Amino acid sequence: MAEIGQLNLIRVFGFYLAAMFVISTYRRLAQYRDVTELVVRAPGRWPNLCRVITQHRRMFLTWATLRPALWALLVTVLYMFASRVIWPQANLTFVQLRTEWFMWPVLLALGGAMLTVDLLGIIRVAAFDQASIEKYLDEAEHWLTSWKAPLVSIVTFGAIRPRRIVDTEVRKALDMGKDLLHRTLWWMTMQVGLRTIFGLALWTAWILRAELDLPPS
Repeated sequence: MAEIGQLNLIRVFGFYLAAMFVISTYRRLAQYRDVTELVVRAPGRWPNLCRVITQHRRMFLTWATLRPALWALLVTVLYMFASRVIWPQANLTFVQLRTEWFMWPVLLALGGAMLTVDLLGIIRVAAFDQASIEKYLDEAEHWLTSWKAPLVSIVTFGAIRPRRIVDTEVRKALDMGKDLLHRTLWWMTMQVGLRTIFGLALWTAWILRAELDLPPS
C-alpha cells in the first residue's frame, strides 16, 4: 500500500493513455482488416459501382467530416506538448493529495467520466458485416451492367429505372456511412478531450500542491 501511495499519478496517467490506445486498436483490428479488404477489392470487383460512389465522394470530404478528427489531433498535440515541454518534472502522488480534500471531487468526477467514456468506446465496437455488404454490392453492380436494367426501364415506360435506383441507394448508404463516421469521430473527440482535461487537472493539482508547500516569503 505504501508503494501505491508513492506512485506518480501523472506518470500513471501517461501509461493509461498508452494502454487505452493499444486496447482500443486491438478491439478494432478485425474491423479495420475487413474494411481494408473491401476497399482494396472494390475497384476490381465492382468497377461500375465504384464510379457511382466516386460521383458522391464529396459527401464525405467536407469540413464537417474532418473537423472532429482535426480537433482530436489538436487536443492530443496539446497534451503531448504540456506533458513533455511545460511540466516534464511533474510529480503528484496519492500521499501528497491525501491532505488536500478540495482536489479529490474534481479529480474523481473527471476521472469517472473519462473511464466511463473510454470503457464504452472499447466495449461498443460496431460489427462490420462484410458478407452482407458484399452481397448488396454484387447486386448493385449487376443492375449497373446487366441487360435487364434497360429492359425493365422500357417495359415500365421509365417508371422504374434500376440504375437510377442504384444511384439513389448508394447515396442513402453513403449518408448513413457519413453519419456513422461523424458519430465515431465525435466520440473520439470526447475521449481525447476528457483525457486531456483530466491530465490538465492532475497538473493543476500538482501546481497547487507545489505552491502550498512553498515556505512563506
